[in-house]
Amino acid sequence: MVKKQPAPTPSELRILQSLWQHGPSTVREVHNRIAGDSRVSYTTTLKQMQIMHDKGLVRRDAENRAHVYSAVPEQEQTQQAMLNDFMSRVYDGSSSRLVLQALGISRPASEQELDEINRLVQRLRNESSNGPDAS
Repeated sequence: MVKKQPAPTPSELRILQSLWQHGPSTVREVHNRIAGDSRVSYTTTLKQMQIMHDKGLVRRDAENRAHVYSAVPEQEQTQQAMLNDFMSRVYDGSSSRLVLQALGISRPASEQELDEINRLVQRLRNESSNGPDAS
């Protein structure tokens, strides 16, 4: 049986984002990137990454004196799981209600974003009209 990856907390997600963007890193490197102006201490970052290791969210290479951590789940996989959960809880699973809400109430989409959305809609229409077996 495959064990489901736990959803990261907001602070764990910041650490994962740092690892996704910069690749395998020491605790010091991650801490320097995420601490910024906050009052998060190095030991807090260390403890959090140890907990994430226990949860299976990061892997630790202990070859060198300074352990190097890397993200276990892929960024896209994590974003998709979190979005599916959010969409299910808030919009009863309706992707169209989510998109309409995002485009209608949040900040207006830029021309570039609208073009990207149009390309995605066109691709989805093409895939839909060609059927699941079309290549």
